[in-house]
Amino acid sequence: MRTSKIVRKTAETDIQLTLNLDGKGESNIKTGSGFLDHMLTLFSKHSRFDLDVICAGDSWVDYHHTAEDIGIALGKAFFEAIGDKKGICRYADTTLPMDESLIMSAVDISGRAYLSYNATTPTTKVGEFDTELSEEFWQGFVREAGVTLHVTKLAGTNSHHIIEGVFKSVARTLNKATAIDLKLNGEIPSTKGVL
Repeated sequence: MRTSKIVRKTAETDIQLTLNLDGKGESNIKTGSGFLDHMLTLFSKHSRFDLDVICAGDSWVDYHHTAEDIGIALGKAFFEAIGDKKGICRYADTTLPMDESLIMSAVDISGRAYLSYNATTPTTKVGEFDTELSEEFWQGFVREAGVTLHVTKLAGTNSHHIIEGVFKSVARTLNKATAIDLKLNGEIPSTKGVL
């Protein structure tokens, strides 16, 4: 099974995270931020990855360290769980409508970390959560996961729907990219022979 467990402790956060890429979309999320809990729960559901996250962070400051460090921990877990990448589809994309919002995401599980994030929101907060932290989360994720990720808002005026669309779209894209392509017969999908 493609699984990983990460424990990350810093002066700012204490995170325990487990990830199963071959799960059923079950989750247990406790980050200290209700909005981030909701985003990670639906990320798990739409990716079909089992995900448990417990984080004690310096939320009395704000949720920046919590969001970034959970992104980092999830990226590390993803990198470990995907292993040698033999037989994976590697590339995928999703265009996802979320009410009036429309989000496109595309991924290459390439071993090269790059994020293009073009999903600006009209407000700076959703509840207590700073909307800019969505990009910080995904930046931490791609850096540690070694993936190229493009996220673009094609339409949308509701900040909640935009960020929710981002998490759902990326979740579905990662689900497709990590799927095993039986036609590859366990080969690595690269002319280099490694990813």
